[in-house]
Amino acid sequence: MGPTGLLSLRRYGASPGSHSHDHFQILLGLSGALDLEVAGRGVRVAPGGGCVIAPGDRHDFESSHGSVCLVLDSTHPDWAHCASPRRATTPPADALPLAHYLAGALHQGRPLAQTHGPALLLEAWLGSPHPDTPQHGPTRRRAIDWPALQQWAAQQWHRELTVADLAAQVHLSSSQFAARCRDDQGMGAMAWLRGQRLAQARLLRSSGMAVAEVARRTGYRSPSALTAALRRHHNP
Repeated sequence: MGPTGLLSLRRYGASPGSHSHDHFQILLGLSGALDLEVAGRGVRVAPGGGCVIAPGDRHDFESSHGSVCLVLDSTHPDWAHCASPRRATTPPADALPLAHYLAGALHQGRPLAQTHGPALLLEAWLGSPHPDTPQHGPTRRRAIDWPALQQWAAQQWHRELTVADLAAQVHLSSSQFAARCRDDQGMGAMAWLRGQRLAQARLLRSSGMAVAEVARRTGYRSPSALTAALRRHHNP
């Protein structure tokens, strides 16, 4: 395995398999559907989808009708930014055409695909150049889909969200996400998250839902904590 990883095209069949690795494994679906259980969580990698499996995570896999994936085995530490507890991801738009190009190049035996493909795939997935990559002018930052992130966060109030959780959802490091939140939203990441939680609580409360139920749905530790937060919003 090279310094940034080893690319391969792999076909999966109906016979189930199971193993773990001491490196990251990144799968991008090209055809068919691959069903996995990664560290106890169900994941389906369909065409255009992907999965980042962390070192040591045991994964069972099976494709009842057959599937083909572009697979990268890598020890590069930056893949840790993409390996979250949710595992299943939608790769960034930039990564998908690159994956198809690399798959074709591997099939045709083009050596540069193996030489440069792993680093290019990591750069595309993270949405920004690796720190060791020489810079020759300004780079465009991949836009964060804030409405999609808001929708995702609204489904997670049953647990304590962190900046790392938000960053992983948009394939950035915690520090990158915190900086982008200040630039795009004019506030810190946790302040943005608290604002989203409070906005949903206000919406539910305005619909006539009981305070206790609103607190339960939006993750406030008690009805009184929600009431206090609503009061602070009206009386800053």
